[in-house]
Amino acid sequence: MENSRASLMFKAVAVAAIGLTATFVMLVQDPDTLFGGGYPELWRRTGLAGAPTRAAACIFAGVFLLAMGWLYRLLFAPLELLRGVDEVGYIAEDGRSRAQAANEVRRRRKTGELPPVYPNGWYRVLDSHMLERGDVKSVTVLGQQVAVFRGQDGKAYVVDAYCPHLGANLAVGGRVVGGCIECPFHGWQFRGADGKCVRIPYADKVPEFAKVRCWPSCEINGQVLVWFHCDGLEPSWRVPEQNEITRGEWAYRGRTEHFINAHIEEIPENAADIAHLAHLHTPGIVSGVDLRYTNSKTWEFIRHDWKVEWKPEPEPDKHCSQMLVKHALTVFGRHWPLLDLDVVARQVGPGVVFLLFEHSFLGRGVIMHCVTPVEPLLQCVSHTIFYQSTIPPLVPKFILRAECIQFERDVMIWNNKTYISKPMLVKEDSAIQKHRRWFSQFYSENSPRLRYQHDTLDF
Repeated sequence: MENSRASLMFKAVAVAAIGLTATFVMLVQDPDTLFGGGYPELWRRTGLAGAPTRAAACIFAGVFLLAMGWLYRLLFAPLELLRGVDEVGYIAEDGRSRAQAANEVRRRRKTGELPPVYPNGWYRVLDSHMLERGDVKSVTVLGQQVAVFRGQDGKAYVVDAYCPHLGANLAVGGRVVGGCIECPFHGWQFRGADGKCVRIPYADKVPEFAKVRCWPSCEINGQVLVWFHCDGLEPSWRVPEQNEITRGEWAYRGRTEHFINAHIEEIPENAADIAHLAHLHTPGIVSGVDLRYTNSKTWEFIRHDWKVEWKPEPEPDKHCSQMLVKHALTVFGRHWPLLDLDVVARQVGPGVVFLLFEHSFLGRGVIMHCVTPVEPLLQCVSHTIFYQSTIPPLVPKFILRAECIQFERDVMIWNNKTYISKPMLVKEDSAIQKHRRWFSQFYSENSPRLRYQHDTLDF
């Protein structure tokens, strides 16, 4: 609602600016009245009198509107940084493109002895604002195509994408009819609540067995999530509700999205890898994300200091863990207390993390950090920020941008590393083994594993 009001305000200002400029262009015919000069006689004969002034006014109006648009995006519009699969974390040298470099790394990298590729738990499919009433979206999650749609009742549903009749993709050309999705091929309609086919336009009777798989799903904290369990078991726990989001006290301020070529467990394991923070994330964000240059002496006057503790939670929340982070900033060796930040990162299951921010001056908010497997070794990681609506949007957008820079340093590591099942650790790394034992609860005997057969990938 707040973003809508800001958008309307910007449009009103733009219309007013265009109107004023048009009036100015029409009225200004001769610079005699403004500057005391006159047009050359030749200009008057050819009808060009007033043209330079009009052109200057049009240029001024264009620049003014561009500046207003930039200012609006900076101050009011949510920050959205969506990175492609090959955009971050690869070094392109010797004339190769980033896509070529990425493919070469993926082809040559040793996979090692991997844990199962799809842990049991809740996973984000998309953010709620991306799915309007009557919309249908095609999404790849956990190696499968699903159709995500919002019924006319406002409820979001997730079903298998392929129609069991003749295999058409329900999300490509399908339409929403009430609480059902209609196949674009023959018009079969499947109910989102249970997947049952309720209408076949050319048949007198709908067979009882005609249905499409319906995924257990929920919509909470501004996100649509699905439940996966390799044995088809019902959800054994729920993602907690962030009441400030539900009540509208915290507003949506943007999101980032990255695709990471790694096993899913590599990403949350960073929470327990305390030593990497001091080495990888101490250089200031102005140092950028390319690890070849982050330790450049040019920017070493800005440093981040971290104090971190990771611990699993006891019953009944054994599926949760916490990372407690204390952040401090030093500039030219001097500590700046105003930028001290305490963050509680609470992981809920294998795919959802609440990064809770609280600051006496900068306010309160949360970044929803979500990891969703797209394929066995391809993860979609999103960071969606909700922040106090009373705090200027520039603040949470800066926080999200800073988080994105630090995160992309990790991306460069993940995209190029291999998983080591029996790592060489020292006693200071003990939390890593604790984290692996904690994470193992999300695997079952039948959890899908990755195996190679000749040159094909099968699991």
